Amino acid sequence: MRLIQRIGYYLGGLSIGLIILAFFFNAKRTSCSYGPQARVLKNINSKNIKYSEGIRLGDSAIVQQVLQNGHINFSKSSPRKEPCGHYVVEAIQEGQSRSVTLKNCDSIVVIESLKK
Repeated sequence: MRLIQRIGYYLGGLSIGLIILAFFFNAKRTSCSYGPQARVLKNINSKNIKYSEGIRLGDSAIVQQVLQNGHINFSKSSPRKEPCGHYVVEAIQEGQSRSVTLKNCDSIVVIESLKK
């Protein structure tokens, strides 16, 4: 068997395998959240969110956008604080810098403040 035939068989099998994997993983909505940013944001977004009294009802949409598109500022956060870790999530939306301070407890997330 010549080298060109081996390469052809290899590429044929590889393409069939990739197509099969695409069908299996397309419907499962899998995600690769291995970094600290992604893991913490996924954890926060999977819990029930409560707002402190200082947050207006109209600001809840802004908070949701910041939690979806923002980045955690670990230098301003204290994740190992007991009983709930404190995080600062920052995002730039519509040319404005926004910051959400929250407490991440075991079963709930409490939004403490929103800075525009």
